[in-house]
Amino acid sequence: MTASAPTRRASALQRMRRGEGPRERRAGSIITLVIVTMLVLVPFAWVISLSFTPPSEAFGSVSLIPANPTLENYTTAFFDADLARALLNSGIVGLVTVATNCLFAVLAGYAFAMLPFPGNKALFYTLVSTAAIPISVTLIPLFLMARGIPLVGGNDILGQGGSGLLDTLAGVILPYIVMPMNIFLARQFFTSAPLELGEAARMDGAGELRIFFSVYLPLARPLIAVVAIFSFTGVWDDFLWPLVVTSSQEVQTVQLALARFLGSGNVQYGPLMAGTVIATVPVLIVFLFNQRSFISGLSDGSVKG
Repeated sequence: MTASAPTRRASALQRMRRGEGPRERRAGSIITLVIVTMLVLVPFAWVISLSFTPPSEAFGSVSLIPANPTLENYTTAFFDADLARALLNSGIVGLVTVATNCLFAVLAGYAFAMLPFPGNKALFYTLVSTAAIPISVTLIPLFLMARGIPLVGGNDILGQGGSGLLDTLAGVILPYIVMPMNIFLARQFFTSAPLELGEAARMDGAGELRIFFSVYLPLARPLIAVVAIFSFTGVWDDFLWPLVVTSSQEVQTVQLALARFLGSGNVQYGPLMAGTVIATVPVLIVFLFNQRSFISGLSDGSVKG
């Protein structure tokens, strides 16, 4: 039985009296968002403030606006830590990683979703489970793989006698050529794609690669944005693997360059904050240009029941 109109009005009045009306809920949500936003933005505002503050005044005041703003910290970051070269190296590593993941990881996800074969699910879940393995566990095997690549870096056909991919940008890229989580996202995306499009293309005589590139890939723009952002930020923010595989300043990434300000007893907070701001800008640019597709892709690639 449905409640009468007076009963519904009485229930609504009771909810409003208890502060459960739509206005109260909306106000509570806005207040929560403001608090969370402040918690996230205030530390970053301090980073920006310190990046423009002279070293002698870095901890002499608590003002977010420096009394004597200067660009000295940015100059020091660029020249003393060779941040320009590090940004170029990280950019190359990031772009190559984005390209390989957008191609190979998306292709693998398409195969798992659209081309059933014996052991499909077992292989997929085994592959995805490797994403839960901490990087510290795989450091030694990855290092040995990078050093033992045949016919590279002075190695013979058996991968011995030289340094392989150690201390090269190719060695930094090696673990990120295909990321398991990107395969997972691609598989979930193509699982929800319409099968009729592929079947119609097969009836017209199209092969699987033709179907992928001509039919499904144009529909996968949100997925490509998600894979690109995850791949780029994952490589750009990595510190441990570049630290292990590189030894010279010529191939250092941006995170290693920033760590140089922490290597001595006298920490240079101003240049460190300036370098942090500079290193954050590319990630923000990548995300802002792909924001809509990124959010849509997360929805399309979410776990299905």
